[in-house]
Amino acid sequence: MKRDFARWLPAIATNPNRKTALSVVGVTALAGLALGPSAIAAPITSGPHEGAVAAIDKATGRTSESAPVTSDRSDKPTRSELIPYGVQGAQSRIPLDNAQRDNARTIVEVAKKTGVGERGAVIGVATALQESKLYNLGHLGVSNDHDSQGLFQQRPSTGWGSVEQITDPEYSTTAFFEALKRVQGWRDMPLTSAAQTVQVSAYPFHYAQWEEQSADLVSQFW
Repeated sequence: MKRDFARWLPAIATNPNRKTALSVVGVTALAGLALGPSAIAAPITSGPHEGAVAAIDKATGRTSESAPVTSDRSDKPTRSELIPYGVQGAQSRIPLDNAQRDNARTIVEVAKKTGVGERGAVIGVATALQESKLYNLGHLGVSNDHDSQGLFQQRPSTGWGSVEQITDPEYSTTAFFEALKRVQGWRDMPLTSAAQTVQVSAYPFHYAQWEEQSADLVSQFW
């Protein structure tokens, strides 16, 4: 796994299946995103209350009076499902571009397919935020940590798959979740413990800082 995102030099990130790439300029711009926990994390709010949502919808013509839309959607995961044990330590939050958001959406979709549920999705997104800032990274040259690549910085030499496979977001996410499912009691672990058991990082507590933003993303894309 990458030792420290801030140490990475500009390099091309590959995604052969989706034909998207992170350019040299793009990686350079990411240097400022690699700092530790920041003070810009904002508390998660539930938005307007039910009555306000119904009034707004009625005024804008988005719903009929007989079928108002409420802010408490049954198909959305609850806060207790997303963060059942509370967050650990200071939280970080970074702005995301379309590529990062697409990768977060893929992680949520694969979480559904593999059966790890909302909590597994939060763990997956937080892990990818720490490992790659949700970019599908290719080899970073002299700054690469061994042969780690992709969203989860998985290594072909340790059995995660070929370079082509681990730089396919769907494949790499599936591999991460299948490994997570083999961790006994992962659902009852703090996020950073579950992620670390799979990733075996040199910085095991760094995953915890992304729990709030990950929960936001999972709630949005679920």
